[in-house]
Amino acid sequence: MNIFEYMNNNEHEQLVLCQDEKSGLKAIIAIHDTTLGPALGGTRMWTYNSEEEAIEDALRLSRGMTYKNAAAGLNIGGGKAVIMGDPNSDKSEEMWRAYGRFVQSLNGRYITAQDVGVKVDDIDNINLETEHVAGLQSKSGDPSPATAYGVYSGVKAVAEQVWGDSSLSGKTVAVQGLGSVGQYLCGHLHEEGANIIVTDIYQETIDKVVSQYGAKAVEPDEIYEQEADIFAPCALGAILNDETIPKLKVKAVAGAANNQLKDEKVHGEELKKRGIAHAPDYVLNAGGVMNVSEEISGYDKDKAYRKIATIYDRIKKCFEIAKRDDITTHEAANRMAEERIEAIKNVKTSYVRY
Repeated sequence: MNIFEYMNNNEHEQLVLCQDEKSGLKAIIAIHDTTLGPALGGTRMWTYNSEEEAIEDALRLSRGMTYKNAAAGLNIGGGKAVIMGDPNSDKSEEMWRAYGRFVQSLNGRYITAQDVGVKVDDIDNINLETEHVAGLQSKSGDPSPATAYGVYSGVKAVAEQVWGDSSLSGKTVAVQGLGSVGQYLCGHLHEEGANIIVTDIYQETIDKVVSQYGAKAVEPDEIYEQEADIFAPCALGAILNDETIPKLKVKAVAGAANNQLKDEKVHGEELKKRGIAHAPDYVLNAGGVMNVSEEISGYDKDKAYRKIATIYDRIKKCFEIAKRDDITTHEAANRMAEERIEAIKNVKTSYVRY
């Protein structure tokens, strides 16, 4: 991997390698773009197969955060960090505090938060060494409820686009994946009177959702073929592909999972050709980052959730741009983000004499 060539081709600003021998810390912080403000993005802890794989993941994820934050209308840029290690066995207070010192050394260019393999307690340990961290237990805490509320708001926008009415009452939604976000989403859907079909790899979780919300459960490989109105992928990425798209019997796809399209161009076009409305995932699932971003200026839950509710309007705008430019909704989301970054980049600073 030619790192500088990769960074240049994808317009990254900075890559920071962090290591602390005594605690075992091996971390990579990637800052993609700070046009809109300091880079905000979570820290992920994962058992990467190589240093190159970890670096590439950090760079890829940081670019995704730039687009997510811009499309969400936030005044923050995009960054991401990864820590090489097993989140089940390699964590320690000293490791998180060592990492926090590296974050602090960037002097606010990067603000970290929770991601895969990282818990709220870990975030609190990072906070012992730096103020440049969000998602604290004492403030916004677990981002899952906020993410789910944003997805729910966006699903209603999709319903309006497809059926001319945002109500989900009587609609059938097939939810794939019952992690924290998937479960909270099922709660919102049930409250509005939607019929829910669910699947997951954990039977205990399925039983809980079936009991709470009267959902119908199906096997994981059966979820794509369900007679439903909306398919809501809330688990793995790349699940919209050559094999699964022909199986879909829905009018819309709108879920929390990241990177749903295996090939953004090919499979976005395939959904468009089949007349299946697709809510771009990084616009739909931005509720979590919207929530933690409020900590930067002082957390107010009501204000945060009012901001999250605007995902409804942002999904509508994606459909408007897609129609205007005759492109897929995923391309429209990219265009919406890029246009905002470019507009702010071109704002001229007035001369001030100091």
